Amino acid sequence: MTRILIADDHDVVRSGVRSILEAQPGWEVVGEAGNGKEAVDQALATRPDIVVLDYALPVLNGIEATRQIRARVPGAEVLIFTMHDTATLVREVLEAGAKGFLLKSDARKFLIAAVESLAAHKPFFTGKVSEALLETYLAKGTAASVLTSREKSVVQLIAEGQTNKRIAAVLSISLKTVETHRASALRKLNVDTTAALIRYAIRNKLVEG
Repeated sequence: MTRILIADDHDVVRSGVRSILEAQPGWEVVGEAGNGKEAVDQALATRPDIVVLDYALPVLNGIEATRQIRARVPGAEVLIFTMHDTATLVREVLEAGAKGFLLKSDARKFLIAAVESLAAHKPFFTGKVSEALLETYLAKGTAASVLTSREKSVVQLIAEGQTNKRIAAVLSISLKTVETHRASALRKLNVDTTAALIRYAIRNKLVEG
């Protein structure tokens, strides 16, 4: 039996994915989550083989959730499920430990193949996540995104209105580390207000505007 966890903040998406997956013999959906923190908690509780994880999740984004799931449930393979396919996102997904990347627009065609591939511990990328993106990731001298993935997680939570104390608890880091990441993000983006960080988060789809 292949055990699958679905994490997406839209009920209709979770329902659609669930119906496709549960139609396959030998596949069982063992849990659902509506945000990244729930996804990590559900992964710890259900120990799935595969986690189908939306990138743009509230509380913890898909990259941060992937990192925590892979660290704490190492047997689980992560399939990032997203509307976005930028080179930076592909790079961050791979670095966080995900083995698959599927565009939502390709779900009907490729979801079953993606889960089959990850169940065999093999990577899966659709054609739209083109070879060019993977070459960009693998090429030396690839331009890194301005913020690190951890800084992005902190900025996302700031934009969601979380306090530094709450951010520290969600990311399992110290209050001082949160403040360091916030200061670093301000410096790198050359801004000096929380409002500017929120605008960055919206513009870069870390949160919905």
